[in-house]
Amino acid sequence: QVQLVESGGGLVQAGGSLRLSCAASGRTFSSYIMGWFRQVPGKEREFVSTISRSGITTNYADSVKGRFTISRDNNKNTVYLQMNILKSEDTAVYYCAASGMGLMISRSTNGYDYWGQGTQVTVSS
Repeated sequence: QVQLVESGGGLVQAGGSLRLSCAASGRTFSSYIMGWFRQVPGKEREFVSTISRSGITTNYADSVKGRFTISRDNNKNTVYLQMNILKSEDTAVYYCAASGMGLMISRSTNGYDYWGQGTQVTVSS
């Protein structure tokens, strides 16, 4: 079991940057595959990025590739999402997610069984 709390969201101009953090409870953080998703009202929750338990393997949605970077620090029980060159299309509630279901990273919401409360990112243009 793990509890997730996101932080770092806010208002930013197009072209700017934000760094999201997701703090996890417990001492088993390194056993979870972690991911970031985002959601706009009226739309399905959308995959953003995921990272393996070791942090060696990462994957990104095409829409954020080259602009966003996911990382984790297992000693701090924290996963990060560095968001650069932000666009108005990036405006959404961003959710941190954890998967204890298996050994492979996933781009689907169904692959994750723990979720944070979300943090709002608003990009003005």
